[in-house]
Amino acid sequence: MAARVTFLALFLCLSSAALVVRAEDPYLFFTWNVTYGTISPLGVPQQGILINNQFPGPNINSTTNNNIVINVFNNLDEPFLLTWNGVQHRKNSWQDGMPGTSCPIQPGTNFTYHFQVKDQIGSYFYFPSTAFHRAAGGFGGLRVNSRLLIPVPFADPEDDYTVLIGDWYTSNHTTLRKVLDSGKSINRPDGVLMNGKSGNGTDKNEPLFTMKAGKTYRYRICNVGIKTSLNFRIQGHTMKLVEMDGSHTVQNTYQSLDVHVGQCYSVLVTADQEPKDYYMVASTRFIKEILSATGIIRYENGKGPASPVLPEAPTGLVWSLNQFRSFRWNLTASAARPNPQGSYHYGGINITRTIKIVNSASTVDGKLRYAINGVSHTNTQTPLKLAEYYEVPNKVFKYNLISDVPTAESETKITVTPNVLNATFRDFVEIILENHEKSIQSWHLDGYSFFAVAIEPGKWTPEKRKTYNLLDAVSRHSIQVYPGCWAAIMLTFDNAGMWNLRSNLWERNYLGQQMYFSVLSPARSLRDEYNIPDNVELCGLVKGLPKPAPYTI
Repeated sequence: MAARVTFLALFLCLSSAALVVRAEDPYLFFTWNVTYGTISPLGVPQQGILINNQFPGPNINSTTNNNIVINVFNNLDEPFLLTWNGVQHRKNSWQDGMPGTSCPIQPGTNFTYHFQVKDQIGSYFYFPSTAFHRAAGGFGGLRVNSRLLIPVPFADPEDDYTVLIGDWYTSNHTTLRKVLDSGKSINRPDGVLMNGKSGNGTDKNEPLFTMKAGKTYRYRICNVGIKTSLNFRIQGHTMKLVEMDGSHTVQNTYQSLDVHVGQCYSVLVTADQEPKDYYMVASTRFIKEILSATGIIRYENGKGPASPVLPEAPTGLVWSLNQFRSFRWNLTASAARPNPQGSYHYGGINITRTIKIVNSASTVDGKLRYAINGVSHTNTQTPLKLAEYYEVPNKVFKYNLISDVPTAESETKITVTPNVLNATFRDFVEIILENHEKSIQSWHLDGYSFFAVAIEPGKWTPEKRKTYNLLDAVSRHSIQVYPGCWAAIMLTFDNAGMWNLRSNLWERNYLGQQMYFSVLSPARSLRDEYNIPDNVELCGLVKGLPKPAPYTI
């Protein structure tokens, strides 16, 4: 098998297109060249990050169980990494692409990611995880389709479209990074983009998508921004929600959807209106200044421009909170295997541990930092996973500097250090995310999906468990927490590795609002975790060290 994979790897440089190889599970090969380029999405020329000269980057169109092999050439002047937002990388945190798991790809070098998209039918995206690169581009859509034998709970759409929405700054990522490094917060964004365009008159009113009258289309909407929640709607059309963050949902119909940073929704839209142009609209939520982007949907053979009267966005927190409460897991839909995705009865499992997470902001040595339970994470020269695998973690970080129940002092006093919490393999845990600040939060957990059982105002107490949805809460990987509110999630730590829990709001993430869960299998078995890949570049304290004894069955 090793020889076969080596032979197949010879094809990596032949084309940037996918090459499918018939094997036990199909392989998709890509070659990506990451470069700087001049872009002007808001009409102001600036430095952007391009993948194969594209902004946004190319979409990955895969199917469950596909092996995805991406050879990334870093032609920037800085180290670079890509992470795959929502892809669980079962037993394989080596491919997660976070600074806590991987050495960055040095300028002028390349690294080949190899991971399998298992059991995750749905909509995702990728983005750069280092050096505030996310503010410059380098992101794109990633979809995982169902195998033919696994039915999805709706008819095949006429076509399948990816809509990447997000806030945007006209300052280069290096300028924004200097602001953060100086101890200040970056300002509010300068605009909003939809698939790299603003629709503010600089895009020549060319349609982003076309529809045939009477046909139904799937739109995958992801918020790839760095700071701001957005509301998405389509002029004159309703949206039937069918999937979010990799789970099929009860198919409620919505006029608009709040899409928080890091989240993806799939909706079905039927072309049942007068044949002409219509606007898609993405506009900011929970900030005073309303910024928006538009994109045109054009009916084939349609006549007439889109109406200049845009559909209004909702206002207030309560509307968004009630929308969250309307989301339900589709208990009868097939998962990636031919069994109902709701057949896992999470509400009947005893909780073995409750971890309460409180986000905070304060200054350290006169500079702004963000923290989790009083600890503001800082990345290390030696990735945490490598230090642990090579059995030198004590030279790089300390475990369990935060407690499961934060103290009052931890909200005002911040310590800047790597933040790693041990988690017991296969424990079923409850995590409470409590937001005492005045701004909305958005959280993501790598390596897992979790059950988003509640978001409620106030502070959490054990009695609040009575409000949990223990039947059909959506299994997802990101969740918002409104100002002065808390959210509860449940999951089983059954994926061995080093996994990042982070703020999706990238200035908060950059300044420390993130941590890692170390999930170790006592068996040290290939049944639970893969060995370090042969092509992994070593850095920091482990550079040049001999590899530890490999795991076996």
